[in-house]
Amino acid sequence: MLYGTLVLTGTSIVSQLLGFIYRIFLSRLIGAEVMGLYQLIMPVYSVIMSLTAVGLTVAMSNLSAEYHALHNRRAITQLLRRCLGAFLILFALVAGVTVLLYDPISVYFLGDARTQLGLLLLLPCILLTGIENLHKHYFYGTGNIRPPAAVELTEQFIRTGAVLGLLVLFLPQNAERTVALIVVGMCVSELFSSVTLVLLFQRHMRRADGLPGAGEGSRHLNHRILVIAAPIAATSLLGNLMGSANAVLIPQRLVAAGMDVSQAMSSFGVLCGMTVPMLYLPTAFIGALGLVLVPKLARSTALGRKEEVCRRIHKSLLATSVITMPAMALLVVLGPTIGVYLFREPTVGEYIIPLSISVLLSCYQSVLAGSLNGVGKQSSAAVISLVCGAVQLACTFFLMGLPGVGLKGYVAGVLVTSVLGVLLCWLRVHRATGLKAQLFQWCTAPALASLLMGLVVNLLFRVLMDSGMDGVPACLCCIVFGGVLYLIALSVQGVRPTRLFRLPQ
Repeated sequence: MLYGTLVLTGTSIVSQLLGFIYRIFLSRLIGAEVMGLYQLIMPVYSVIMSLTAVGLTVAMSNLSAEYHALHNRRAITQLLRRCLGAFLILFALVAGVTVLLYDPISVYFLGDARTQLGLLLLLPCILLTGIENLHKHYFYGTGNIRPPAAVELTEQFIRTGAVLGLLVLFLPQNAERTVALIVVGMCVSELFSSVTLVLLFQRHMRRADGLPGAGEGSRHLNHRILVIAAPIAATSLLGNLMGSANAVLIPQRLVAAGMDVSQAMSSFGVLCGMTVPMLYLPTAFIGALGLVLVPKLARSTALGRKEEVCRRIHKSLLATSVITMPAMALLVVLGPTIGVYLFREPTVGEYIIPLSISVLLSCYQSVLAGSLNGVGKQSSAAVISLVCGAVQLACTFFLMGLPGVGLKGYVAGVLVTSVLGVLLCWLRVHRATGLKAQLFQWCTAPALASLLMGLVVNLLFRVLMDSGMDGVPACLCCIVFGGVLYLIALSVQGVRPTRLFRLPQ
């Protein structure tokens, strides 16, 4: 479990670092307002993917794992063709509606007509992404993670080069065309990924001795795909619809609170395009942990090993605390300075303390929700996710529109939602597994070590800056010193990271 997590975490960290560097240069080239416009069209991407591909990719992963274990390669080929056919039909329907209604979607739903061109160009990007993801989840399902990992990293390089290259060549442009250039660069990278994964899949199939296996009956295969894909797609769609509505509401409610349109879009771009991605950068391991944790818990649950289930969840929560708490403490102290150097935006550090707390809580919620999925309580995890999304949406709508509140209402909603999500997920995990809270190891020890590190680093950073040292070397010195201090403070309390992350011999 640890080995698989480390492999996927390494890929995720490199990918997120590349994406973060890309976002830095992107924000410098286009500015906060255009970044806000770009962020507006991304919820449409998420909603269309939920409608067309998310459920099918889960079905592809689960069923290909089963057929691979049974050496039924013919059924895997049938499965991929069936999922691709269903995706193309769904995409054609959604794309047709989008092409016909792109003007009212951009004006009334997104709230800005300058998103029209980017919205239309997003359709071929989604088509390529869907094809890529179906082939990628074949590799995940069969346990061959290296091809999709390599393709994903290469895609990041190509996307960075394509988008930034197009912007350098064709800027200055108006805001609408600038967003369109970004989407065109995304299409270039998705074209590479989809073509490469299709070729790799065909190569893997050719290596087999023909197509061994009895295959699967057409009607039975359709039923199995539908049983898995339909509930996943419905839950994802509802969640993304609420998330999309929340993203669209932010600039609109800022205008209602008294900001002008340009200022509201700039504030939205700084918050969602700069501050939040910076805070989520140290959490790259969470997604990898979830990919490994869920099947391990499912296996332990099927074998009736309750103690093993509890031990896995305990170590996952402990790892989350040990890694995420000090990262958030460092960002609280150094984040405003890092934001100015990276994004050239002095307001990046606004609300960084409550946002860092919400990011930490969201990591716990993600691990607990994955635990629920692993022990067969997927419906509970889905319901909790939808409840939290509804609460966040309500907070955004009612709080942000109040005069003088603005972004504070959004931050308060994020914090409340994170607390609610962790509490609900924990209660359900405790009921399902009997796991008892170990607050000292999970929270108290890492929190005390992180607090000590944060206070000392804050003092050290001020001393270094007052002595005339530049911000970049000062931040690097503080990170190194803070990391050593944190590990010492953690070990003194009896929590030893070397034991937690030791690989088996």
